[in-house]
Amino acid sequence: MNKITVSIALGAAALFLAGSASAQVKPEDQIKYRKAAYSFASWNMGKIKANIDGAYDAAQVRAAADAVAAVAGSGLGALFGPGTEKAIGDQKTAVKPELFQNGAEVAKLAGNFATAAAALVKAADSGDAATVKTAFGDVGKTCKACHDQFKARN
Repeated sequence: MNKITVSIALGAAALFLAGSASAQVKPEDQIKYRKAAYSFASWNMGKIKANIDGAYDAAQVRAAADAVAAVAGSGLGALFGPGTEKAIGDQKTAVKPELFQNGAEVAKLAGNFATAAAALVKAADSGDAATVKTAFGDVGKTCKACHDQFKARN
């Protein structure tokens, strides 16, 4: 694992466990911001998938991979503060309460996401669609691992 990947993974894990930043943002805004961040990551994953399945534009893939990695390494954990395990006002959430009781597991999953996203950027740098496809699948697996454990089915 390279130095940047380790730094991103450790930073994501540390920020997930840090609650001080969440105190600066109202709980309903924490839900809104984290949903926006995950939607942005999902949109960029969709752009990568479209490139893998169609005409491959290396520059577009790289930009989308950068966006996913930025979300993965942004410290989103700070947006899972106390009170955000349930809907607040018009802000709904699909997070299971178990997420808030399993900090070590969540930090591990967040680190896996950051590591896989950094690897996706590296794959995008190669310009090789097959390499990107593998890395893209790895990022998807990290998303699924967290969703399977901590996202409620609607």
